[in-house]
Amino acid sequence: MKGLSFFNKIVFFFNIIFAFVLLLACAVPYLSLELFPFLSILSLGVPVLVVVNTLFFLYWLLGLKKQAFTSLFVLIFGYFVLGTFIKLSSESTDFKEDELKVMTYNVRRFNSNRDIDNDSIPQEIEKLIKQENPDIISFQEVGYDMEANYLNYPYHFLKRIPTGDKIHMGIFSKYPIIKAEIINFPKSVNNGSYADILYKGDTLRLYNLHMQSLGITPGTGVLRSQSSERLLRRMTSKFKKQQKQAQIIAEHKAKSPYRTLVCGDFNNTQFSSVYHTIIGEMQDTFIEKGAGYGRTYNFLMIPIRIDFIMADSSFEVTGHKNFDEKFSDHFPVMASFRLK
Repeated sequence: MKGLSFFNKIVFFFNIIFAFVLLLACAVPYLSLELFPFLSILSLGVPVLVVVNTLFFLYWLLGLKKQAFTSLFVLIFGYFVLGTFIKLSSESTDFKEDELKVMTYNVRRFNSNRDIDNDSIPQEIEKLIKQENPDIISFQEVGYDMEANYLNYPYHFLKRIPTGDKIHMGIFSKYPIIKAEIINFPKSVNNGSYADILYKGDTLRLYNLHMQSLGITPGTGVLRSQSSERLLRRMTSKFKKQQKQAQIIAEHKAKSPYRTLVCGDFNNTQFSSVYHTIIGEMQDTFIEKGAGYGRTYNFLMIPIRIDFIMADSSFEVTGHKNFDEKFSDHFPVMASFRLK
């Protein structure tokens, strides 16, 4: 640090810390969560770490200082290891009539707890769905009392679970559901499910996932009411559950005899071990055809992507759209496909 002023030495000290933390975040998807579960929290902060390191890089670059290479190296390394969270694309999000359109949406019980000051949320969501006209919809957090006739879809899977305080999900389809089952996540209020759907003379399997919630929803007071040590222990436990659930889904998916789609609320980002365990060799529709930031949730005022649609290689991803309608704490996502 020769030749640096005292102020710049302090700046470079913090630069090194943030660069190291971003490097550590790059390793998270490849580390055992049984040994290092607390590191999973870094996957939630990758966008912030990238922005901070970019600012450090620009600061040193404007001063023509060689310290700019510190953050530049980490940013390039992170791009190749983690990928990007911003897609620069001019592709249209128009969907074609002959494509299979799939939507995923965590509706937070259609605002039954009045988290949003709007009495017409169920009607607003129904209007959005009619307008976008998806062929298949995967809902998370529909509530125990959701009615099958809420939407004018001929086929549905709404499994009510009377015990265990489970958070309920639903699948609605324009095409016949020939089989559907719950995939139980042990010792968790969350669950997975799948539906085998007959489409154009072929059978495809759609997974609808709601991975372990972290229990730190902004606005609930959890962050303010707990010590940092207790909060870390709590989140560590949740991350461990997420990883076990991801392994359950990966193993179940590996046995699927059909073309496979996966969608749902992962409660973690694309930089997490959970995401990498589930996606495997599948395609992320945002990476394939998305544009912009892809935000599906605002976590502590940080926009992050935790709701996903994935497809195996037997599908051609033809479109992806992120919505801005604020009818829940999550934002809906829709993608379109053609069979190869």
